[in-house]
Amino acid sequence: QAVESGGRLVQAGGSLRLSCVVSVRTFSDYDMAWFRQAPGKERDFVGGINWSGEEASYTDSVKGRFTISRDNAENTVYLQMNSLKPEDTAVYYCAARVRTKKEYEYWGQGTQVTVSS
Repeated sequence: QAVESGGRLVQAGGSLRLSCVVSVRTFSDYDMAWFRQAPGKERDFVGGINWSGEEASYTDSVKGRFTISRDNAENTVYLQMNSLKPEDTAVYYCAARVRTKKEYEYWGQGTQVTVSS
């Protein structure tokens, strides 16, 4: 029910924008988040955005470089990634949760981001 796109190979210092389209009836009922998983590591939270798009939070390592936004009319959440570093290399996943819940219940299949040095 969630499909990510936009991942590719990019040089360090470059930018990418990931997109995630979610197939739900009322997208604004859901908070959204991006996670990432590097090879041999656990999946980590990157950042999240609330249902209205007015509140966003980020893990420290991406603050000031990544921005999450959403378009509720298009059922889409975005992850704008600037000043990319090799350590940002990972599979990036979007996830959705109903506003009243703590657990993310809908996940995409992931999109690969590779940052070369």
